[in-house]
Amino acid sequence: MSSVAHRSEDALAELTCGLPGAPRRPRILLGGLGMGYTLRAAIDRLPAQARIHVVDLNPAVVAWCRGPLASLTAHAADDHRVTIEVDDVARVIARAHADSYDSILLDLYEGPHDAVNRADDPLYGTRALERAWRALGTGGVFGIWSEEPDSAFAKRLATAGFQTATHRRARGGRIHTIYVGTKTGARPR
Repeated sequence: MSSVAHRSEDALAELTCGLPGAPRRPRILLGGLGMGYTLRAAIDRLPAQARIHVVDLNPAVVAWCRGPLASLTAHAADDHRVTIEVDDVARVIARAHADSYDSILLDLYEGPHDAVNRADDPLYGTRALERAWRALGTGGVFGIWSEEPDSAFAKRLATAGFQTATHRRARGGRIHTIYVGTKTGARPR
């Protein structure tokens, strides 16, 4: 990602926020602030009543997005709909009550990656996906940005009870993958 190449980050928000049939007051959890482009794209698609809870591990990233990088995203980090917390998004999801969010977006470094992320991964593993499913309301959308495709992750996402779709977005260079899982009905046992 750079200030000129953020199409896949924009696409993550496009595929998960402001969708037809979405609640009037959507509750969004965004894991990973980065340069703020996914947040900006989400803000642009969500109504004024939306609440966006952003979680990033690094306080310096938050300071950059509110300081020298702010103009790149029209001050997205300071939008009235946004609350930013410095924490581990895996812990935030684990602590969330059932039906806490209408959408959860994970825009984290690399994303699910076959070489390093296994079934017990705290963000992309089997139990992590079960926690995300629980934190979402019925019809909720779980979007995950990934540097590259990971077929094992796609299978875990479906097994966790999400109706899944995989999207590849880019022009030239690396083609990133966006996984979208929708919570429908009861989770399979």
